[in-house]
Order: sequence, then structure tokens, then C-alpha cells
Amino acid sequence: MTTATSVRTAAASPFDLADEVAYRRWRAAKLAAAPRDIDELIVDVADPFALTPRERDALLERCARANMAVYRGPASAADASLPRALGRQLGLERLDANWLAEEDGISHITVSDRSDGDGGRGGFIPYTDRAIRWHTDGYYHPAGRRIRGMILHCVRPAAEGGVNALLDHERVYIALRDADPTHVAALMADDAMTIPAREDATGGVARAAQSGPVFCVDDDGALHMRYTARTRSIVWKADAATRAAVAALEAVLASDATPVLRLKLDAGMGIVANNVLHERTAFVDDPARPRLLYRARYLDRVAPRAARGDAPWRNG
Repeated sequence: MTTATSVRTAAASPFDLADEVAYRRWRAAKLAAAPRDIDELIVDVADPFALTPRERDALLERCARANMAVYRGPASAADASLPRALGRQLGLERLDANWLAEEDGISHITVSDRSDGDGGRGGFIPYTDRAIRWHTDGYYHPAGRRIRGMILHCVRPAAEGGVNALLDHERVYIALRDADPTHVAALMADDAMTIPAREDATGGVARAAQSGPVFCVDDDGALHMRYTARTRSIVWKADAATRAAVAALEAVLASDATPVLRLKLDAGMGIVANNVLHERTAFVDDPARPRLLYRARYLDRVAPRAARGDAPWRNG
């Protein structure tokens, strides 16, 4: 006779390549709820420091559908405490402070000259006016510091350009799995993508080399993506399956059929996301009012919605 404690049934996961039934249910629900344009993700908020229950629910609903939401609030004077205050209301608590951030852990994204002694920021592309290619934040971090959530708040937009493109990484997963599940399998390998070590100014190791998968599943069952479109300072696993998977991924990102959402943030607007793929066009600053955004990166995902219907693909 079998006791209840001796029988354990693994929870269904749409990201298990052996569970086609769970995948098909999840895929159908995901595509049915997917936004058709960026306007569907915009939530007007009266005060981002104190969301109303309706505003909070609206942001969480959009993140549940598309892993991202856009809030539009009053344009006010620069206040770097806003991202942290907003994040706490959405379940984002564990801020990942990087060495280029301010003392409060918030990064001030603005153009910085390489030679101005500003902490070395000008040597990193987010702090320039150049275009940034597709990536997820923290792709060079170890698994213990995965960037799962982020907030990007606009204080001042660029005079011209600086348009953000956003792409739900779950839609990329669907495109690749539908094309050939072996692409997903290759990109889930623990050594699929390696970011080489970075040296500091003295020739020492500022950041150790980091190998890891492109796609992985977190302990809570959520899909996480780690990627950069850079061709320098990145090493892909040298086998045929990985080369084919990377080529397929690049084709998805370049395809006009891929559901990329684009917007230029205005003052008072911001993006809340579960670290979706994103890129930025080049821009031109107004010298009197240079572009300034606050960026907060978190080890948490946006809080899940409390409603029972969060996973309509599950049985029961």
C-alpha cells in the first residue's frame, strides 16, 4: 500500500519541455491576454508615492499580462526616492545597488563624459547618448543576483530620440519553442552564455567571469531571461545547437512580426517590469535640460496578483 507521503507529483510547468499540455494551456492564455499596443499598458496615477488600490491593481494586472506596465504621473521636480517608494508598493524590496549607482542604490542615467571624473560612468553605454541594443539588465550577474524587477523613471526626456523598445521575454520563449524546442533546450544550458571577467583600472578583476543560461525558471516557477545582443565581451557555447539557437533568437529579435512595444518616456512617466528585454535609440540632448532617468533594479519580481485566476493554464 502506498502512503500519501511517498507519492509526490511535480507541479505542472509550462517551461518544462516534457510537459506539452501545460505549455499549450499557458501559451493560449498568454497570447489571449497579450497587449496589442503600448497604450494598453499605460496606467495614469495621481501620486506614485501613494498609489490608490485601483492604480496598484491596474499596474499589477498589466505586469501579470505582459511582464511590464507603464505609469504616467505628474511631472515634478527630481526626487530620486520615487522609484523606491513606488517599488515597495508593488512588491519590489530587494534593491540591487551597483557600483555606478548613487548611495541610495538608485542609478541616475544621464550622459556622462569619460573624462569628467564622474565615477567612470562615461565608459558605459547607458551613460552615453548612443543606441543600446537588446538586453536584459544584470546579464553579467551571478545566479544569486539575478535582476528580476526594475523601474525606469523619467525626470527629463531627451530633446530628440531616446525611444525605448520593450519585448516580453515570454513571447520570445514562445517564438523559439514553437519554431524548435531544441533551441530552448540549448539556451537553458548552464554554460550557454559566458560574460568574461572585467578588469579594473589597476589590472585586477573587477567582476569575475559569469556563465549561465539564457532562459531559466526561478524557484517560484517564473521564467527568467539573461541576454545581451552585444558581440563583444560575450562568449557563446561552441556547439552546433547553441549556434543554431542564438541565430534563431537573433532572427526573432529582428523580425517585424515580433510584438515589440515602443514609447518615448515623458517627464513623470516610468516603466515597471519583470526585467523584460529592452533597447534604446540614440538621442540628442538639450544642453539646458539634459535627459535624466532614475533606474532601480531589484532581486524581486513585481508582486503577483492575488486573484485565483493568475494561472488559467493550470488544471483546477
